[in-house]
Amino acid sequence: MTSSDTSAHTAVLPPRTHSLNDVRDIIPASCYQRSTGRAVLALVQAWVLYAIPMVGLALTNTWWVLLVWWALAGLAVSGLFVLGHDASHGALLDSRKANRVVAQVCMVPSFHVEAAWDLGHNRIHHGYTTRQGFDFVWHPATVQEYAAMGRFARLRHRVEWSRLGSGAYFLRTVWWQKMWRFNAPGKRHDAIVRDKLVLSAVLLLAFGGAATFGALTDGVFGAFWVPFKMLVVPFLLFVQVIGWTVYVHHVAPDIRWWPRKEWSQFKGQMESTTILRVPAVVNRLFFHNIFVHVPHHVDARIPFHQLPAAATAIAEAYPQTVRSGKLSLREYVRDAKACKLYDFDAGTWLPYPR
Repeated sequence: MTSSDTSAHTAVLPPRTHSLNDVRDIIPASCYQRSTGRAVLALVQAWVLYAIPMVGLALTNTWWVLLVWWALAGLAVSGLFVLGHDASHGALLDSRKANRVVAQVCMVPSFHVEAAWDLGHNRIHHGYTTRQGFDFVWHPATVQEYAAMGRFARLRHRVEWSRLGSGAYFLRTVWWQKMWRFNAPGKRHDAIVRDKLVLSAVLLLAFGGAATFGALTDGVFGAFWVPFKMLVVPFLLFVQVIGWTVYVHHVAPDIRWWPRKEWSQFKGQMESTTILRVPAVVNRLFFHNIFVHVPHHVDARIPFHQLPAAATAIAEAYPQTVRSGKLSLREYVRDAKACKLYDFDAGTWLPYPR
């Protein structure tokens, strides 16, 4: 075959520009290099940041001090969860077994069942991101579906899709329905049930220990108050933080959700996720680059400390595709007002009907 024949042959084979494998191919190999040292340092930091407000909460009942400790505890639980989330993906350490143990331990303060999280988040959410009828995380309702809801369901929808409702949505839909209430059939069933039993036992010991400490220091009132202030309130604040975090990653007027036939891995992972810049100190202490979300969805095997480098490579190769910007409270308020229902045929977000 001559060189002209070769040119003619290659001319009729356009390059694949909408394949997720093509995106993964441009990510430098160095972005997949895990660091045990960085992982251990991040884990030690996260547990120290969790222990400090826990001690503070145990030793005080002054209301304004409690508010400070609660805020720090909620963020600390979120930080542990993010690292546990990375370990659940197998991205934190080299050992698969070590990753699972770390994931289970780091998810205890957030009351998460790792085996159920692995199925719902790692397999379904990541496998079918923003695909209609598959991805259950912040899945939008259509105008027709909203119209068919009863009065209570509409009210609940308005609460959960409000500016302050992300925690309520995450608590009900993700944490309760898709994790604690759900038992997968088949081979995953035993692992999920086992994790639920182990976590329940650990939480029972934690609540029992806190109640005993409260009873010894403040009688019957303390037996109820101490577990509430040390375990329940930080968990509820975590739910608000992580629910909001997931929301801003996948809901905005320019983020599409896709009908089943139009969806592809490229569209879901590249066009329906975000890269958001957050304050460096907050990111370093608590969020561990989770807001650098596009490369995480392109390949969840990338460890948290390599996500910025992977994001740079992806953005340079796909500058018209990658959605990035600074995290803005003003834009969040605007987006929460605009994004209530969804028209899958037109690919647009809609407000509630008047």
